[in-house]
Amino acid sequence: MRRMNMKVKPGQEVTLTIKRLGINGEGIGYYKKQVVFVEGSLPGEVIVAKIDKVYPNYATAKLKKIRQAAPERIAPPCPLYDRCGGCQLQHLDYEAQLEAKKDHVIQAFERYTHLTADTLPIKPTIGMVNPWGYRNKGQLQISTAGNQVMAGLYEPGSHRLVDLTDCMIQHPLINDVVAKVRKIIQHLNIPVYNERKRTGVIRTIMVRVGFQTEQLQLVLITRTEEIPRLKELLMEIRYHIPQLTSIWQNIHPAKSSKIFGEKFKLLWGERHIIERLGDLSFKLSPRAFFQLNPLQTIKMYDQVKAYAALTGQENVVDAYCGVGTIGLWLAREAKEVRGMDTIKEAIEDAKLNAKLNGLANAHFEVGRAETYFPRWLKQGFKPDVIVVDPPRTGCDDQLLHAIVQSQAKRLVYVSCNPSTLAKDCRVLFNAGFKLQEIQPFDLFPHTSHVECCALLVR
Repeated sequence: MRRMNMKVKPGQEVTLTIKRLGINGEGIGYYKKQVVFVEGSLPGEVIVAKIDKVYPNYATAKLKKIRQAAPERIAPPCPLYDRCGGCQLQHLDYEAQLEAKKDHVIQAFERYTHLTADTLPIKPTIGMVNPWGYRNKGQLQISTAGNQVMAGLYEPGSHRLVDLTDCMIQHPLINDVVAKVRKIIQHLNIPVYNERKRTGVIRTIMVRVGFQTEQLQLVLITRTEEIPRLKELLMEIRYHIPQLTSIWQNIHPAKSSKIFGEKFKLLWGERHIIERLGDLSFKLSPRAFFQLNPLQTIKMYDQVKAYAALTGQENVVDAYCGVGTIGLWLAREAKEVRGMDTIKEAIEDAKLNAKLNGLANAHFEVGRAETYFPRWLKQGFKPDVIVVDPPRTGCDDQLLHAIVQSQAKRLVYVSCNPSTLAKDCRVLFNAGFKLQEIQPFDLFPHTSHVECCALLVR
C-alpha cells in the first residue's frame, strides 16, 4: 500500500478556515486538502493552529489564534470549561449547538448511506428552554491535592483531576451532596484511592436524583470491602444530608476505567429511589440505566410513541430495554410488550416498574436481544412494532437479521450515536426498510452528543 505523502508536520503552524464541527465538537479545517481537527474552533472561523499529531488520513492541532471569530462564538460561562472536558460546546451559542447536532447526523448518513443533506428526512433538533442543571446523575472521581480531598473529572488525556465544586449541567442537589460527602471523607481522614500506588479506599462518588421526587441515591465506589470508620461515616452523611433516600457501596478492586465493580452493598436506606416520567413511576437501583435528562426524555419518548402509531392491537418488542422505560411508556396503547436486557438488576427493576404502574401486559427477560428475539420468533411470536435503544456500538448483526426476518412493519430506532445508527440503517435499507423520518434531540446541552429517534418502515 502506497504511503500517503503528508502535507503537515508536528509543530508546524498553519492558517485554516473551519468548515464544520466534528463528532467530538472539534472544528474541521483543510490544509492542502488534508483534514485537520482543531478543538475550540468553530465553523466560519479563520484561525492559526499548531499541528500536534499527524496520522495517515488526518492531523490534530492546537488553537493558537482566532483571526476571524464566528458570530456564534460566546464566552463559556463555566470557569473550568477549558479544563474539565465534560462539555465541548459551551463556547458556541445554544441555537447554533442545535444546528451543529443536526449536522452531525447528516454527516453520519452521508458517510455511511446514499442519503444526503437534501434527501435525508431529518427535522430540526429539539432543544431545551433552559439547557442547564439537567443531569440527574453525577459520577466524580476522588483524589487528593496536598491535604485536600477533591472530587471531579480528569482533564482530557491526563491524570490531573479537576475539582468540580459547582458543575453547571448537574442538578444542584448533586453538587450539594458531592461537596458535603467530600468534606466528610476529609474530616474523618478516610483514605482516598491512589491510582498509581493502588492504595486507599474511596475511588468514586456517584449521586442520582429524582427530578420529580427529589429522592437521592448515593453510591460510594471503593477499592476495598472494608471502609474505615464506616459507622461514623454513615452518621455524618445522614446528619449533613438528611434528604438522602439510600446509601450504597460498590466494591471495585480491579485496575479499570469502569465505574462499577460487580458487588453492591446497601449500607442504609431504601433499595431504590423513585423517579416519575409523565404519569409513570420508576424504581431505580444504582446500576440501572436511566436517561440522564428526564425533561428531554419525556419529549423523546413521546416521539417514540408517535412513531409507533399504536392502536391497542400491536405486539411490541423493546430491545435493550433497561429498566423498561420505553416499553412501559408504550404498554397502555399496546396489546403486549416484551423487553430484554443483559443487566440482571435492570430487568428486576423493569419487572418492579411494570407492577408499580399496573401494566400486566409488559414482560421483561434477562438476556441478549440477539438471543431472545430470534427465540421468540421461532416460538411463534409476531411483533408489529420493534423499538431498539442500543448502546453506542449499535445493534448486533444477529438482531438486525432477526428484525428483517420478523416482518414487523415499523421499527423505531433510538440512538445515542449517529454513526452506528447510519451503519445499521444501511443494513436495513438493503433489506427493504425505508427511513421515513429522523428526529434529533439535545439530551446533553453543551456537549457534542446528540440523541436521535428514527422511524423505519418496510
